[in-house]
Amino acid sequence: MVRIKTGVTRRRKHQRLLRKTKGYRGARSRRFKTAKEAHIRALQYAYAHRRLKKRQFRSLWIVRLNAALKPYGLNYSAFIRGLKQRGIELNRKVLAHIAVSEPELFQQVVQTIQTSSSKV
Repeated sequence: MVRIKTGVTRRRKHQRLLRKTKGYRGARSRRFKTAKEAHIRALQYAYAHRRLKKRQFRSLWIVRLNAALKPYGLNYSAFIRGLKQRGIELNRKVLAHIAVSEPELFQQVVQTIQTSSSKV
């Protein structure tokens, strides 16, 4: 049986990984073993942070809503409770966008909540 050396295959495999880690600092972009470890860790961070990003955006929307509600004398929790009682099904992303880009429309939503809370 003929002996097959792994030279071409190994080099191709190493080059493929080194292309993926091209922008990394120092040995992480040059040495195969270090680059491989850095790449594995980078993939782990990417996986975790795709989930974390969702949490951070929700938190940002809540902060924006709370800030937009201050002039009306409402806080976030009272506003959300009022929305649920009125049956208004707008999510936090849409509400935060309306608060930032269309203040008149947001004011109408707040007034709707305030009139419903005074009746209850």
